[in-house]
Amino acid sequence: MIRMDGVTKRYGKVEALSGAALDVPEGAVMGLIGPNGAGKTTSMLIASTLLARDAGEVSVAGYDPAVNPTEVRRLLGYMPDFFGVHESVSCAEYLAFFAATQKVPAHRRPPLVDELLELVGLSDKRHDDVNTLSRGMKQRLSLARALIHDPALLVLDEPASGLDPRARVELRELIAELTRLGKTVLISSHILPELEGMCSHLAVIDRGRVLAHGEMDRIRGELSGMRRVRARVVEDDLERLERFLDDTEGVGDLVVERARARFTLEGGEAEQAALLATVVAADIRVVEWVAEAAGLEEVFMRITGGGDEG
Repeated sequence: MIRMDGVTKRYGKVEALSGAALDVPEGAVMGLIGPNGAGKTTSMLIASTLLARDAGEVSVAGYDPAVNPTEVRRLLGYMPDFFGVHESVSCAEYLAFFAATQKVPAHRRPPLVDELLELVGLSDKRHDDVNTLSRGMKQRLSLARALIHDPALLVLDEPASGLDPRARVELRELIAELTRLGKTVLISSHILPELEGMCSHLAVIDRGRVLAHGEMDRIRGELSGMRRVRARVVEDDLERLERFLDDTEGVGDLVVERARARFTLEGGEAEQAALLATVVAADIRVVEWVAEAAGLEEVFMRITGGGDEG
């Protein structure tokens, strides 16, 4: 759906993007993660026809945003990281106005507004002034506006920024519903745990370069080089398990309590399977063994070298 190759963008002497390359597959929910100033918003603005690139190639559903901006805008809905100021406008009026700008026929606007307000959970706020809404409600209304023309692609810039925990859960549920409707979503955030449960794909960007991108499980499993393991054994075997793990190369951050052990293990599925087989062969009675790839924060720190130069 989106392809960027060798994209460069400068603001004066500052290079916001430096040869950035990115592929967003159709139907994916791709999380674009990185610190503030990494180039996330610049990448999104270029893909959304709102900013010209200095070099490189970009295509959105086969169209170059710089050459065919109208075609790109027909299939793309963009949600910025802030909500514009609108005085004395109700939620329904706000959406009806943008429906008119998208040339939605007049007779279709009222039912469309109703559908969108229901989708984002704001039906009971249709007559409320937009300026009386909470930050979370404004974010949902902004998302509804981006959906006015039923785009195939949604570009969401920091949609969870400033939201309380309940609003973040609601946002995740809404994005899950949009993927069930067949939308492709590119979503940026510097709040990494927010993307953990909603994204199928991941791109790590830092200092204007996309350092890694692909399926979430591959990025977490292969690029992190580490898995977290939770093991529960028969209580009589706990001390033996602790001694065994202490002497095992690649095991770190070991915590043992209440017949359970938590630790990190270098490597992927093959390494954790081999360790489990060795534990069982040592006659340590395993009741539970759960392994998962490292979290996004750990992945980001490892891929970017912890933020150190080089």
